[in-house]
Amino acid sequence: MQEAIFRFYEELNDLLAPQRRRTDFRVEFNRKESVKDMIEALGVPHTEVDLILVNGRSVDFNHFLQDKDRISVYPLFESLNIQGLTRLREFPLRKTRFVADTNIGDIVKYMRVLGFDVYCDTSLSPRQVVEVSNREKRIIVTKSRKLLKFKEVSHGVLICPGTVQQQIEGIINRLDIRDDVRPFSRCLCCNNLLIEASKKMIEERVPPKARASCDGYSYCESCDKVFWKGTHHIKMTKVIGRILKTHNERVDNC
Repeated sequence: MQEAIFRFYEELNDLLAPQRRRTDFRVEFNRKESVKDMIEALGVPHTEVDLILVNGRSVDFNHFLQDKDRISVYPLFESLNIQGLTRLREFPLRKTRFVADTNIGDIVKYMRVLGFDVYCDTSLSPRQVVEVSNREKRIIVTKSRKLLKFKEVSHGVLICPGTVQQQIEGIINRLDIRDDVRPFSRCLCCNNLLIEASKKMIEERVPPKARASCDGYSYCESCDKVFWKGTHHIKMTKVIGRILKTHNERVDNC
């Protein structure tokens, strides 16, 4: 029986068993094991990892462990300069195009409200979600660790427990995409970009109460939806304000 010493850093600890968080711990193995398989066996999907050091040397996911190895595992977007170290992915992670797994409808809605490109088709199987991710270079957003452990998955974000607001804050902070926020620029129904519309262009399609009180309208050429600044807009604006305020407070305290 061989053993290796592991240490996980920052938010990766939230994915470990409590006794293994923020400390060195030993793991036994009795056959040829890749560092990727060992990390995922401990509960951490490989998409959550950006840097692996084995005995102080950066390695890729295919590296096979040896007896007495010491493994340090770092999360995505750590404040580290890893230029010149082993790259774990072929293309940059800081893409703001997403594909959503099933059962995260509210997250999809508010991410689109923030202006993010989020492809969502609830009929897709997990395998099809992975195919869309690879074909269109989209980051998978999911609550499923199992999905992110698929070998073919390159980029993904695991949604942690919490409110929708907290979960979206987590995505923005993890990927450092605050500057990509463009509120109310994208259709909530089909994900396409909206265009501005005059009241005259769409007045017959807007309820009389909205026509009387609203001046700003947007239109989706793809699905023919019209949007205006009604009660839903006010509610969503408040949520956006809380998300961005929390982010700004976190930056100010750094």
